[in-house]
Amino acid sequence: MAKRKRYLTATLPDGTVKTIGPTAMAFTHYWRIVAVLEDDRTDIFWGHAKSLAEARGKRTAAADAAKVRGWRSYAFEIVEVVATPA
Repeated sequence: MAKRKRYLTATLPDGTVKTIGPTAMAFTHYWRIVAVLEDDRTDIFWGHAKSLAEARGKRTAAADAAKVRGWRSYAFEIVEVVATPA
């Protein structure tokens, strides 16, 4: 039997709403990195994870990326997604 598809919605602290789907994947969390580059531009990286532990693991990758890419600063955020039927 096929898994039911649903929309996953993440609302970030700054009010940004990101909707993923329709998908049958079991994502539970959304993560976002807002990086300030050396020339004062902003770059945003995002993704979704199947668990809070997996999402938290991206924090280490963000710190490594900041060093390698020379980001002036960055903010890392994780929020839980809310599922609604597709």
